Amino acid sequence: MKIKDMLAAGKPAVSFEVFPPKKDAPFAPVKRAVARLAGERPSFISVTYGAGGGGNADTASVAAFVERDCRTTALAHLTCVLSTERDIRAQVAALRKSGVSNVLALRGDAPPGADIASGRFVHAVDLVRFLKRIAPGLCLGGACYPERHPECPHIEDDIGYLREKADAGLDFLTTQMFFDNNDFYRFLSKLRDRGVTVPVIAGIMPVANGRQIERICRLSGTYLPSRFKAIVDRFGDRPEAMLDAGVAYATEQIVDLFANGVNAVHVYTMNRPEIGARIMRNLRSIIGG
Repeated sequence: MKIKDMLAAGKPAVSFEVFPPKKDAPFAPVKRAVARLAGERPSFISVTYGAGGGGNADTASVAAFVERDCRTTALAHLTCVLSTERDIRAQVAALRKSGVSNVLALRGDAPPGADIASGRFVHAVDLVRFLKRIAPGLCLGGACYPERHPECPHIEDDIGYLREKADAGLDFLTTQMFFDNNDFYRFLSKLRDRGVTVPVIAGIMPVANGRQIERICRLSGTYLPSRFKAIVDRFGDRPEAMLDAGVAYATEQIVDLFANGVNAVHVYTMNRPEIGARIMRNLRSIIGG
């Protein structure tokens, strides 16, 4: 099923994110985690392509497992940094062979010292335009940052670039994680004021490990409200307590989003089925099923 059709239905939707195994790591543990997450009946499962500039050939394999074995809609990440047109065509062919019809079009992170400006795909919008030309049947999503992209000094400029991506043919946007819903509401208002009308899926991360926070903030520039900092300070060195507190905080965010008319939430589950299970248990009567 295409994600744009799910979003058009206007019903509460909760999706999960997983990542393929690292290079030379066994595939079976990831399959088990993905199968358990699929058992929670998310609207779709997003499969990442790799962090820190590293692509991952297993994205199509995991996405195929989601679609065929788990009978759940998959959203495959596709990055373009340092890629050629031939590279992208081959990756699209692999995804189509896997039965995937939903793609998150991303620039990706370049390796340190790489000259991305000389490549065929400098920005995500270049990938969006290319995919619309070679694979018009794909449902295309894009990424956005409620607190602006860390490489963009001004939020207004960042929104201008998002408008360009949306106009190039995106069907929806998914946000980076945020911990203050007011940041998301302000961002959404700015998007609509600038004429960006595609659906926006809100990205939520239930933090289950206090040590994650520093890295999260460094990579994404995410703002941590004082209320959340207090939770981490108190429970961050107690894994079970932090899991309970992180899931409770994320659940409260999601309930507030649904109450304010945001019908689609993407949960960064980090291959942890227990997080998905707890979130869905908290929300089951709200989202139905």
